[in-house]
Amino acid sequence: MKILVIGGVAAGTKAAAKLMREDRSNDVTILTKSDDISYAGCGLPYYVGNVIENKSQLIVNTPQSFSKLTGAKVLTKTEVTSVDTKAKTVKAIDLTTSQENTYTYDKLVIACGAAPVKPLIEGIDKDGVFYMRTPQDAISLRERIESGEIKRAVVVGGGFIGIEVAENLHKQNVKVSIVEMADTILPMFDEEFSLYMENSLADSGIMPFTKTQVVEILGEDKVEKIKTNKRAMKTDAVIMAVGIRPATKFLEGSGIDMMPNGTIKTDTSMKTNIDDVYAVGDCACVFNEQTGAPEWSAMGSSANVEGRIAAKNISGEKTEYKGVLGTAVVKLPEINAGRTGLSYNGAVKSGYDVITAVAAVDDKAHYYPGADSFIIKLIADKNSHKLLGVQVMGKGAVDKIIDIAVTAISLSATVEQLEGLDFAYAPPFSTAIHPFSHAINVLLNKMKGDIESITPYEYLHGAAEGYRVLDVSKAPNVEGADFVDFTEIKDAVDGYAKDDKILLVCNRGRRAYLTQNVLKSKGYTNTRVLEGGTAVNTVEV
Repeated sequence: MKILVIGGVAAGTKAAAKLMREDRSNDVTILTKSDDISYAGCGLPYYVGNVIENKSQLIVNTPQSFSKLTGAKVLTKTEVTSVDTKAKTVKAIDLTTSQENTYTYDKLVIACGAAPVKPLIEGIDKDGVFYMRTPQDAISLRERIESGEIKRAVVVGGGFIGIEVAENLHKQNVKVSIVEMADTILPMFDEEFSLYMENSLADSGIMPFTKTQVVEILGEDKVEKIKTNKRAMKTDAVIMAVGIRPATKFLEGSGIDMMPNGTIKTDTSMKTNIDDVYAVGDCACVFNEQTGAPEWSAMGSSANVEGRIAAKNISGEKTEYKGVLGTAVVKLPEINAGRTGLSYNGAVKSGYDVITAVAAVDDKAHYYPGADSFIIKLIADKNSHKLLGVQVMGKGAVDKIIDIAVTAISLSATVEQLEGLDFAYAPPFSTAIHPFSHAINVLLNKMKGDIESITPYEYLHGAAEGYRVLDVSKAPNVEGADFVDFTEIKDAVDGYAKDDKILLVCNRGRRAYLTQNVLKSKGYTNTRVLEGGTAVNTVEV
């Protein structure tokens, strides 16, 4: 079978390699306009930060090594210009000779990926404007840093790539600012988590400016300053990380169905509306596993899964893609963060009756060196009790919490089914009550009414108005608030009536829960625990 693969990197090379493993008689050819076919795109920011020391480490396979390893042919510097799905032909330009060639296929896999968005900003083509999509992008930026030309930089875009680039510029002692048009950085997280991460970045020396739009890049021969809708900022470099756009323009007139954003519509087998034509990776539109709605998942992880599934279906093995959950993790200078499933607002928009719980818990035995904490948010449906989404922040391995959640959500687990699972425990790795289990217990207690609380999101939006703040930490912790130790409470708290609206605040939320339990037994009827305590919330009296 003659199979053409347009594009390499993650999805294209995965599809090609799997096709050859499925049937060594297959004639598989990759057409790519770049010099490289398989590189560590997700590792580029870490090369900028010198975490990845050698640029050779960015190249996973050369065209020659990939061909030798898999048996697939690779044609580099070959830019596909059109696809004729009726004639089953592909036209491409040899970028070395400028000659146009026509290739035939029995099956076609489109893995052409995406290109960085280049905003219509005056000065965007000045020397000193960088992107972060190819190895050469990262190599060029690091060379300028190491030459001493870049002391200050502005990253435009507060998504995953922008944050990772900013962190790695910071590692290189570059003074970094992030400019983001949206209300918060990392808007795929719920608002209180995004704001927490903004504060963490600022504390580490990276300044985020939200609700801010770049309108012009200034300078004579090179970048010297940016002008925004709010202020001007001096800078030696601008790194554009405002998003990517599917590189699918060459498919116009092919008859292949596209989404409004330019991604290619696919079914669960990764097939397009045209027989024998498949699409995978950053150019393909898949679907959300929970809602069934179309979703673009421009991630190396999903690209590899999609490439493998397309290859299996082409080879005659019927395999369905389950879809994506929006799973992601990101490293900031002082904390890591991860998320999967529906956000709070996403769950509400999907029609769920949503309940959430936020727990600040130890990430490993508190006495073990390096122990810190996780802030975990669970999102569930009140009616079915199904887990819908999880978000987590902390200095430790947040990915283990997210991976547990991915499994649970994919299996449609209820909160009750996740109670008391036999997770791994030893002091260097976890706590005796696993952090995920701890958060599940908090949510279960909330569902049963054992905890009556105000979430950080609700607190941000004024839900505690009219409540008196009572500091119930182990030692006084909230400036201006009355303090009480629940172990000393006899019959009542001096100065507080049994029907007063009382917000119980401690460091993390645990002592507030214990205090509420005691106060309820004493006849107090209107107490609320502030979830996450001062670890998550900024409390003012």
